[in-house]
Formats: sequence, structure tokens, C-alpha cells
Amino acid sequence: MMSDRKVTIGLIQMTCSHSKKDNLDKATAMIRTSARQGAQIICLQELFASLYFCQEENYDSFAHAEPVPGPSVNHIQKLAAELNVAIIASLFEKRAKGVYHNTVAVIDAGGALLGRYRKHHIPDDPGYYEKFYFTPGDSGYKAFDTKFARIGTLVCWDQWYPEAARITSLMGAEILFYPTAIGWNLSQDLETNNLQYQAWQIIQRAHAIANGIYIVAVNRTGTEDKIRFWGGSFISGPFGELLFQAPNDQEVIHVQELDLHRIDEIRVHWPFLRDRRIDSYKPVLRRLIDRE
Repeated sequence: MMSDRKVTIGLIQMTCSHSKKDNLDKATAMIRTSARQGAQIICLQELFASLYFCQEENYDSFAHAEPVPGPSVNHIQKLAAELNVAIIASLFEKRAKGVYHNTVAVIDAGGALLGRYRKHHIPDDPGYYEKFYFTPGDSGYKAFDTKFARIGTLVCWDQWYPEAARITSLMGAEILFYPTAIGWNLSQDLETNNLQYQAWQIIQRAHAIANGIYIVAVNRTGTEDKIRFWGGSFISGPFGELLFQAPNDQEVIHVQELDLHRIDEIRVHWPFLRDRRIDSYKPVLRRLIDRE
């Protein structure tokens, strides 16, 4: 951990193509640029090595999957060691024959694979047919001690669930990273688009406030088939303050220093964790609470 409790993070918002090699090469170049600009922990978007193939149910798309660790993770491990940076990489994992996950690999400075987080909440909506591809994660929520900070990782649809952010923060995460692939249907009107983007950002900033931690949401951009991915990657401080927001329609490399002392300052003055009534929360384990 850094003695002065400051850490510099890099987020990479990019477009993707049909070529896995081209996507990996682009991500590599952008990681190098981010590291040159001083980033210590660098986060890529969800499923950065491919197009967002979940817009349809297609058995051929399972060919995109690979083991974790595997070729892509091995490449990123070498890059992390060379640049002395931690990297958060979202991949389509083949865990076993017939068992696939939407997985984040967390690689520390020096190249060690600290572990993986497998996406828990799996959507099944028009254009987001993820249940066809991904088994829900079964190894719990995770926090990782990188060289620079203790971080948590959740993935895209996990963003909407306060329970996931709460549990990860209770595990000591100081920064919560959300690799993401979300966008607008091309047929939608501007008002609907704005409402959807604002809801997406607001709920994550609420997680920052409720838990007193930094939130880093890293989305893809560009148009793929029927979806215009809305970019808009952002960083929230531990009281929900918006520290950075990327444009919707451009590739972005953003580097920003975060002061981890701010977490303690916020939690002292707004002691939400102190005042939790954990003895009263058992009903949250039920799907619904029926009326008497």
C-alpha cells in the first residue's frame, strides 16, 4: 500500500471490432499510454477483446471464450510486469466444457494474477441475451490487495444491485471498478436515452455515497449492430461527487489521482456503516415480502 494513500487510476473507453487480435492490440497500446501518463491501476471495459456478441443467441460465439488464465491473461500479465501497473481485464471465460462465465481477471503490478471475479447478476433482455452464454458467478464477491490499493470488481448488470456494492465495500474495497457494456437501442428517442444514462450513473454514485468509496465505471463506446454503446465512463468520489465523465461517442484514456484519505474523512462525518442495523436486515434475503 502507498504510504501517502494516493493512487492514480486509468480508465480506457474504446470501440471494438470483429478481430480479437486488433482489440487486444488496441487495448495494449491504450494501456501503455495510460501508464506513461502515470496510471497505476488501469481498467478495461467489459468483454474488451470482442464485439458485444450477446445481442443474439449464437452458438458460434462460444468460440470467443478462453481459459483464465489463458492467452489473453498471459499477455496482460506480461504487460503489467513490464509497466509495473495493475490491470483489470474483463473476459469471456471457458471454465469447463459447457460452463462459461463473464469474468474479470485482476492482475497486479509485477504480473501476478491476484484472482478473478465472475459476474453474479446475468441479464436476459432484448439485445442482452447473457443468460444464453454465462453461468452466474459462484465464488462470491471479491476484494483484491493490489500494490497500490485494495479494490473491488463487479461487472455491468451488477451495477444496479446495492447488495453487491455493499458486500464488496464491507470486504474493505476502497475503489470499486465496474467494467461495462451498456448502450441505447438505435430506435430509441433522445429523452429515453437521457433517462437511461442518468439512472445508470445515479445508482452507481449512490453506491459511492452509501459505502463511502470511490466508484470507477468503464463502458465501451461505438455502434455495434443495433446498440449504440453510450460510453460516458465516469469516476465518483466517496460522497457521490462526479470527478470525471467521458463523452458518449469517443474513445478515451483518462488518468486521475484519487486521495484514499478522503474515504476516512467521509465515513467519519457521514457514519452510514456505523449506524447499520444488521439485526434488522434478514428480510432482504427473501425474493419479496408478501402482504399479510
